[in-house]
Amino acid sequence: MGLKILIVEDDRLLAEAVSDYFTGKGWKTDVVYDGDSAVETVERKSYQMILLDVMLPGRDGFYVCRKIREMTETPVLYAKVMAMTGRLRGGAGSGMLVRGDVTVNVRTREVEAAGRECPLAPKEYELLVLFLENPNRIFTRDQLLIRLWGYDFDGNERVVDNHIKKLRKALSGSRCQIRTVRKSGYRMEVSV
Repeated sequence: MGLKILIVEDDRLLAEAVSDYFTGKGWKTDVVYDGDSAVETVERKSYQMILLDVMLPGRDGFYVCRKIREMTETPVLYAKVMAMTGRLRGGAGSGMLVRGDVTVNVRTREVEAAGRECPLAPKEYELLVLFLENPNRIFTRDQLLIRLWGYDFDGNERVVDNHIKKLRKALSGSRCQIRTVRKSGYRMEVSV
């Protein structure tokens, strides 16, 4: 009997790409797109591995992981793998990410905002790509820390605020603006 993996990822294209990868390696895959479905699926089936995105609609990956831990000791891998796979996938196709008047060449990492070149530090670039790939989605500081700095980051969470401030300055005058959502986090708004 082949190895079975559960993929929990709300980005359907990314989930499909990851599923194709594991299927090609001989794994049997099941894919679900939200936390509640993941918990229900683990209650009914057993897996050798679970790939779990942290940023899911509704219940986040941390909640889902705790629930899974109550039922099984199956290894659970978190979103860092998914995020890296997503960036690799983002480099395919046209290689351009465009929202409003902001253009990112994901191959060369060049950014243009409102018709001008916009040199960014690596973390600011990663933040920009994440926001542009998820317009209007709210990200908490913790989600941004995990996604960009990793689980083992022991610095201050204010590092996110500092990078957001620099990114806002770089995007000033463009139609893509990062807004603070009170008591929630940040989101990218693209005006037409």
